[in-house]
Amino acid sequence: MGSRIPPKIPVIDFSQENLKPGTSSWVSTCKNVLRALEEYGCFIAVYEKIPLELQSSFYNKLITLFDLPIDTKRKNVSAIPYYGYVGNQPFVPPLYEGMGINNAATMEGTLDFTNTMWPNGDDDFCKTVFSYSKWVAELEQMVTRMVFEGYGVQYSYDTQQERTNYLFRMMKYRAPTESESDLGCDVHTDKGFITVLHQNEVSGLEVQTKDGQWVCFEPSSPSSFIVMAADALLAWSNGRIHAAFHRVVMRGSKARYSVGLFSYLKGITEVPEELIDEEHPLQFKPFDNFGLLHYFYTEEGREKESTVKAYCGLEEIITAK
Repeated sequence: MGSRIPPKIPVIDFSQENLKPGTSSWVSTCKNVLRALEEYGCFIAVYEKIPLELQSSFYNKLITLFDLPIDTKRKNVSAIPYYGYVGNQPFVPPLYEGMGINNAATMEGTLDFTNTMWPNGDDDFCKTVFSYSKWVAELEQMVTRMVFEGYGVQYSYDTQQERTNYLFRMMKYRAPTESESDLGCDVHTDKGFITVLHQNEVSGLEVQTKDGQWVCFEPSSPSSFIVMAADALLAWSNGRIHAAFHRVVMRGSKARYSVGLFSYLKGITEVPEELIDEEHPLQFKPFDNFGLLHYFYTEEGREKESTVKAYCGLEEIITAK
């Protein structure tokens, strides 16, 4: 018997000029997006709208940001778990540091973060990060619209956008020493709705397929983003969409800088009636996305194999039938 061919994360082109709602290319891309999210829980989006000069400038800004004194970085605080500075703590892999901008893709959110890090201001940092996060948010919105249209619930897309809060998370993974583990980030699923990730030229992100194989995200170009379904999307879709486990493993001697746009839903989220039928009985009760995030950061929540099923699942009802 020959060895198994490693699976590849699907690649979907979002750079087509005529990719607009109602066009044939939009409809076919919608189908590809749903197929990828249902089967893999993620896909690689080729998204060339962000100028390469902006990308280069942005990653240079990240290096400057993480070179700030630790006491300055710790001023990035939030009452919401994972929204503020994380790093140099016993429960976090020592290779990792991260900071977050709440209400990302707005000038107010970006300015607030910038003035926290640089009390005298830094216009160049603020403008660069704001421009970058706005472009990434546009990709997230396009994917969300496609998911809603693909499932026939496009009528609720505008309401969805009004309920969306963006966290723009900037991350650094330093190279391990000889005596350290190469694990940069533990195995997990994200707790929001959709995550869009991008990185510098240093790879490290690995995604687990449904059959347990680990696939490394190797971008084919600087315009390759990885779009991941998170737990809230899994629940909203009534289990149709898969939220993939993923981790970061550091190899080599260079630091890895990456950024993630995480969408979270304000208020109570319910499974649309259109996604409930005999083949797909209701699996999740209405839930609070931020409640789910807080639950994950409890001792009980961290021990669960599936945070979202433990938090708002109805498995006991399905089993009893």
